[in-house]
Amino acid sequence: MRLKPSLAVLAHAFGGLMLAAPTVASANADVEKNIANPRNWAVQAGDMFNQRYSQLKQINKGNVGKMQVAWTFSTGVLRGHEGSPLVIDGTMYLHSPFPNKVFALDLETQKIKWKYEPKQDTAVIAQMCCDTVNRGLAYAEGKVFLQQADSTLVALDANTGKVIWSVKNGDPKVGAVNTNAPHVFKDKVITGISGGEWGVRGFLAAYDINTGRQVWKAYSVGPDAEMLMDPEKTMTWADGGLKPVGKDSSLKTWQGDQWKTGGGTTWGWYSYDKATNMVYYGTGNPSTWNPAQRPGDNKWSMTIFARDLDTGVAKWAYQMTPYDEWDFDGINEMILADIPVKGKQTKALVHFDRNGFAYTMDRVTGALLVAEKYDPTVNWATHVDMRTGRPQVVKQYSTAQNGPDVNTKGICPAALGTKDQQPASFDPNTKLFYVPTNHVCMDYEPFKVEYTAGQPYVGATLSMYPTPNSHGGMGNYITWDAGTGKIVQSKPEKFSVWSGALNTAGGLSCYGTLEGYLKCVDANDISKELFRFKTPSGIIGNVFTYEHKGKQYMGVFSGIGGWAGIGMAAGLEKANDGLGAVGGYRELSQYTELGGSLTVFALPN
Repeated sequence: MRLKPSLAVLAHAFGGLMLAAPTVASANADVEKNIANPRNWAVQAGDMFNQRYSQLKQINKGNVGKMQVAWTFSTGVLRGHEGSPLVIDGTMYLHSPFPNKVFALDLETQKIKWKYEPKQDTAVIAQMCCDTVNRGLAYAEGKVFLQQADSTLVALDANTGKVIWSVKNGDPKVGAVNTNAPHVFKDKVITGISGGEWGVRGFLAAYDINTGRQVWKAYSVGPDAEMLMDPEKTMTWADGGLKPVGKDSSLKTWQGDQWKTGGGTTWGWYSYDKATNMVYYGTGNPSTWNPAQRPGDNKWSMTIFARDLDTGVAKWAYQMTPYDEWDFDGINEMILADIPVKGKQTKALVHFDRNGFAYTMDRVTGALLVAEKYDPTVNWATHVDMRTGRPQVVKQYSTAQNGPDVNTKGICPAALGTKDQQPASFDPNTKLFYVPTNHVCMDYEPFKVEYTAGQPYVGATLSMYPTPNSHGGMGNYITWDAGTGKIVQSKPEKFSVWSGALNTAGGLSCYGTLEGYLKCVDANDISKELFRFKTPSGIIGNVFTYEHKGKQYMGVFSGIGGWAGIGMAAGLEKANDGLGAVGGYRELSQYTELGGSLTVFALPN
């Protein structure tokens, strides 16, 4: 009897899809116009494909070494500063971590045109696992969209900062908070949810940009209807080809009602291809971190999803880490690029997962094309079986097989992954991906934990440290050939590279370091460091660029924090605090201090 309403919901969803099919897919016209003007930085990734590439070339590899600080701006907040500002036609829109301030600056004078500071209950801070970060704003049709920590999604008037509408996206009292940047595709603003460490059941939601009305909501785990998943038409990779997921594909992989607190949260980045009319994103870890308490594949946590933008119905899904035993969140960005894969030009989706494998998929069909390690020290699995799509787990590093209350040592990478959520870039000139990476391993001891709404639901103790027998540092900046699944170059760094990358038509690839350096290297040879500058605090933000009155500028937030810097940001001292990160990054405090500022660079006049 329970299936009848579910089938009705699915029928309604697919009815909407059938009605929408004859129309020509298009992105939001205003957003497309703003993206097409390279003087703007109109969306968080520079474009809807998440490529993080700029056509500007006034600053280039021949002169970047002369770059100087043009101006700076303090947000007045001393926590981790992720994401980047937006630049639209002479105005810059900045955000901050909690309390999620928004500033509009006149680029001519750097004068504050308006400021919005929401009134949020400070109790939400304790519900945020890995610092009070916020990954940025979205802009469309005269509105600035902010996803607040307390889960309130707000549309602000871009000219005045006044609230046009607001809507509650989740309940922070049970740990359903938000750190992601909203994204505008067509007439919808897309947002997710955080809280996997509180047993929050993840979802992606679409809201009408003009009214705030929820258009659809697709859960990551649970019944087919609530996931907006058609058992016969949603495809997945299995047995060497694409197969329907089948009825109750998620429910069959959870014990009892565990899916109700199953995680699979969606706090990363989203991309969109108007040719397929699909939005692409990843889902996070299952809850708890103790795998013994949730036997099964725990579908569809740790999954790459492709959904029809109009209805939310899943077109295809691929689970990267079934039965996750290490907290390898799958939320990192999906980069869309048309590249040669094994000799064939392909509409590809490229994803650098926390689990240490880089995946190249056919973004139209969901076919698995490449799955290779992008750090050779990854040891928890030997390889991905290309027929089944499943990683081949090494028993020595299996926290499930070793059992609860056993400290499994030497797992590489650590839970924060070979790459965390700070995004990579793609350069259409070199056809390479430029990837900030972590070079960190861990010891992981699961233990039994009971679920209580609003309380942490982790169930594991971790310690982290640099990868042994390596270059001694905790990070690398690499270039990656997604068609062959091979590292082309690797530039070692002392600490994890926890900054979003930027490539430009000037032949540059730029990124920030946890010590606080903005660095630019030659895109053809990343060993050639062409520029470095020490900003006021460690960098976990994303490098961006824009042009104003004929002059190109490059900027980045500095403000140490996030998971890597949580010890400094939150004043934690015990090695196992911050889910193990405090001990791993203790040395950071010798190189930087808390801050919260934007530094903007330009060539001298």
